Amino acid sequence: MHIQIVNFNLREMSHADYEAFSDEVAPRFAGVPGLLSKTWLADEASNTYGGVYFWASKAAMEDFFQTDFFKAVVNNPNLANLTSKDFAVLDAPGRATRSLGAMAA
Repeated sequence: MHIQIVNFNLREMSHADYEAFSDEVAPRFAGVPGLLSKTWLADEASNTYGGVYFWASKAAMEDFFQTDFFKAVVNNPNLANLTSKDFAVLDAPGRATRSLGAMAA
């Protein structure tokens, strides 16, 4: 199990427009090999958006980085200041605290 946290700001796109865009691309994310789950994040007040990605492995995440779909997302001109940080999952303490990441492992 591997976790990725992505954050960005919207540029020349309203919150409502982003919700519509997200609804449109969500099925494509659902079909990404190795992506177990994506939680969509939004803080309209601070213009901070993003996602928490639960990957089957770091390799699955890195394979996604090579796809045209990934390149289209990160090069979207409406997504500014994009950052991505990935983490290994600590399974034992996660099971004790009912972590979704540890429970899926």
